[in-house]
Amino acid sequence: MPHKPRSRADLSKIRTIPLNARKCKVSIGDFAHSAKKGESFRKFYDSLPRILAAQSLRAVSDAVVTAYRKGKMIIIMMGAHVIKCGISPLIIDLMKRGVLKAVALNGAGVIHDTEIAMIGRTSEDVGEAILDGSFGMAKETAGFINQAISAGFKKGIGIGESVGGAIVKAKLPHSNMSILANAYKLNVPVTAHVAIGTDIIHQHPSANGAAIGEGSLLDFKNFIYSVSRLEAGVLINLGSAVILPEVFLKAITVARNLGHKVDTLTTANFDMISQYRPHQNILSRPTSKGGKGINIIGHHEIMIPLLYRSIIERI
Repeated sequence: MPHKPRSRADLSKIRTIPLNARKCKVSIGDFAHSAKKGESFRKFYDSLPRILAAQSLRAVSDAVVTAYRKGKMIIIMMGAHVIKCGISPLIIDLMKRGVLKAVALNGAGVIHDTEIAMIGRTSEDVGEAILDGSFGMAKETAGFINQAISAGFKKGIGIGESVGGAIVKAKLPHSNMSILANAYKLNVPVTAHVAIGTDIIHQHPSANGAAIGEGSLLDFKNFIYSVSRLEAGVLINLGSAVILPEVFLKAITVARNLGHKVDTLTTANFDMISQYRPHQNILSRPTSKGGKGINIIGHHEIMIPLLYRSIIERI
């Protein structure tokens, strides 16, 4: 018995539209420009396509330059890996130029920054050192930082200022490469936000829990003060996936609770992969009242120098 013909859509009745009348998201005006050998960075930057991440990078740079020209707050939060990628000289230069008005680090950032100041090297081979229990057991690192934190605790000073001041006073041989030391000399607040047990200096008998806890709490209050002035400003998170996004979320909550207007701001997150907390706590929740959040995915040692150079070319 023959099958009954199946019902099919009649495409002859399709309604079409003129191509020229259709909205397009990409045009040749957005394309990258070819370059000539030896052209300036500005020519290179202007030659980038005005599409996707390249346009997002421009948006972050524009926000920083605008905030700088208007004298608004600009904060950078940094995970420790950023220091190990060799970015410290750029952060220091932005502080010296008056662009960065506050910096926040996690506990590991303090450690790597201090070791750079001490011997010009940092970042041990964890996989190898953990096998014999020597991971994190460098005597000088723990002794210097824990002593500085304890001394600051007695004076009612946060960890960032305590360690930065100690590096300067000790005249460590590579202190010119230390974010903490340069911030101390420039009077730029650098705060350290520590989770007990996450850092190698907590493994040593010189660790003082009361000093670490109080020092980090004082720095949290210092950070809130900076965040409370972020209206029309910019906050950039460089590579911190958990600690600093959580600290920022609480800081902006407290700032608003205390009556400070922090409604319109630009936030940006630079990381090598997309992470939940930076997306929620940096880009989405804090900007829900106004402003925008911008996500840049790429290697720190490439993307951050691009951002840095794009900023200094225009200020």
